[in-house]
Amino acid sequence: MTTPYGSWTSPITSDAIVSAAIGLGQVCLDGDDIYWVEQRPTEGGRNVIVQRTPDGRTIDRTPAPLNVRTRVHEYGGGAFTVSGGTLYFSDFTDQRLYRQDRGEAPEPLTPEGAWRYADGVVDLRRNRFICVREDHTETSREAVNTIVSIDLHTGEAQVLVSGNDFYAAPRLSPDGSQLAWMTWNHPNMPWDGTELWVGDVQDDGTLKQATQVAGGVAESIFQPEWSPDGILHFVSDRTEWWNLYRWRDGDIEPLCPKTAEFGQAQWVFGMSTYTFIATHQILCSYTEQGTWHLASLNLQTRQFDVIETPYTDISGLQASAGRVVLKAGSPTRVTAVAQFQFNSNTQALTTLRRANDLALDPGYISSPEPIEFPTAQGRTAHALFYPPTNKDHTAPVGERPPLIVKSHGGPTSAAPTTLNLGIQYWTSRGFAVLDVNYGGSTGYGRAYRQRLNGEWGIVDVEDCVNGARFLVEHGDADGNRLAITGGSAGGYTTLCALTFHDTFSAGASHYGISDLEALAGETHKFESRYLDSLVGPYPERRDLYRARSPIHFTDRLSCPLILFQGLEDRVVSPNQAETMAQALRDKGLPVAYVPFEGEQHGFRRAENIKRALDGELYFYSQIFQFELAEAVEPVKIENLPPR
Repeated sequence: MTTPYGSWTSPITSDAIVSAAIGLGQVCLDGDDIYWVEQRPTEGGRNVIVQRTPDGRTIDRTPAPLNVRTRVHEYGGGAFTVSGGTLYFSDFTDQRLYRQDRGEAPEPLTPEGAWRYADGVVDLRRNRFICVREDHTETSREAVNTIVSIDLHTGEAQVLVSGNDFYAAPRLSPDGSQLAWMTWNHPNMPWDGTELWVGDVQDDGTLKQATQVAGGVAESIFQPEWSPDGILHFVSDRTEWWNLYRWRDGDIEPLCPKTAEFGQAQWVFGMSTYTFIATHQILCSYTEQGTWHLASLNLQTRQFDVIETPYTDISGLQASAGRVVLKAGSPTRVTAVAQFQFNSNTQALTTLRRANDLALDPGYISSPEPIEFPTAQGRTAHALFYPPTNKDHTAPVGERPPLIVKSHGGPTSAAPTTLNLGIQYWTSRGFAVLDVNYGGSTGYGRAYRQRLNGEWGIVDVEDCVNGARFLVEHGDADGNRLAITGGSAGGYTTLCALTFHDTFSAGASHYGISDLEALAGETHKFESRYLDSLVGPYPERRDLYRARSPIHFTDRLSCPLILFQGLEDRVVSPNQAETMAQALRDKGLPVAYVPFEGEQHGFRRAENIKRALDGELYFYSQIFQFELAEAVEPVKIENLPPR
């Protein structure tokens, strides 16, 4: 059927996406049992621990209304662990730690108070739980982060490590005699520079003779892990790439030098890219040019063998009892919890849980094409290009598709290759999508990651602009129908692109930043000094903050904008979106502002995810003036001229 781009009928509806979708979070193993977290939009975004038993049954372990989510660093992660069938987890509502024995209801372990907990391990020898604690008791000052132990009987806390701004990954050696941990200070973020320490654990549980093993202000450490025989391993970017190392007899040994990344940007706790499948054998994931691979590494012979899998995005590796459980996806597979069983004769991969069970004909799926394109300063940048794809429709001869440029969050993050139904929603309707891994993204080495230092709002924007121009020049997009969209930091890139460049005809900001000064003054502790490296120290370089804040240059805006915002957002205050919307109203530009009650930084409720998808589609249909194939709930667009 010949149909104009943007007007194609598609089975990938917002209802189908949210009704069949869950988010898959942290994975844990305990003997023969497998546990993972499911974020369920249809339950108001509640996070539930699911247990899979050896006989294949799945059991919800978290009764409503409990919500397994920690707010340490606001982004959380590492919200639960399990030991001997007993769960220990943080509840989102009160942020207390809970204990749940097998077959029993959860009971609070820690007292009420302004404390948050994350990234814990159980110390069975001393009957305690060791974790990161974030103390918000003194509201007049910054939260205090420490590593503490929690008595499993009384809930009493004892501070083990303190004095620095941030801590992560407390990890006990197999015999319980040593504790490793990571730490860093303002203004560093964990991908800038962290330190790896080890301390001896005394009989009373306290630490002494703490030793810095690796790291510093210009070396990023990732995932400290003890081997079964008590040797400390970790990932470091000391050679400009996150590679594997071990600390043995006081020396640091590289295990697999490679121009590839075995680490990730630690936005959340509990991330894992490798695990021990034997005393001298590691199973690991690594990325090259935006694609993740699985491999085994023999620590004695250094034999490195790539394992063929159907996946291009692999993370969260955990091992126990001759199998590995991981999260993985590909351009044709949504993210899933998968089990990889191995022995000397066989290797078998089994999917345990998919993030979406929507059955789709491949004729509606657009596969991404990795591209590298020229950008500013004679450099090249990376992106994933998704062409319009729908087996039921073709466009009129000579018509080029509208293009949506996606700017990922972070900004130190990366566009994944996993099947994203939020992208397929657009491509199956006749839009092209360019998911940009602009300078500053992870997965391409430290130098690429550091392109954004001092240049946020410039390098990322130029890469998005030049990516769009590249596709227009090659005939893959309509230069008169270019839109840019992004959330959080991607929302900031979106707003900067619309304000300081004239490439795009429309944009959508999801909880995006419009005022860098407001962000510096209002945001939470974890990111409160992030802008020092991205922009410059504040208030010393207030001039840069103002010069790169779109809110101060609305006179340069000349195209329509839609803004989506959670009203309980503690990372980017709602007043930033509200101020930006008012500025566009005052200018007489088409603008839509869609606030969501009960949402924080990112949307978790099914009805709001649906509203954001359909609202953005309706907005583009009005701005680019094409007919929608299906009825969607309209959003209120102010200053929209009559068609």
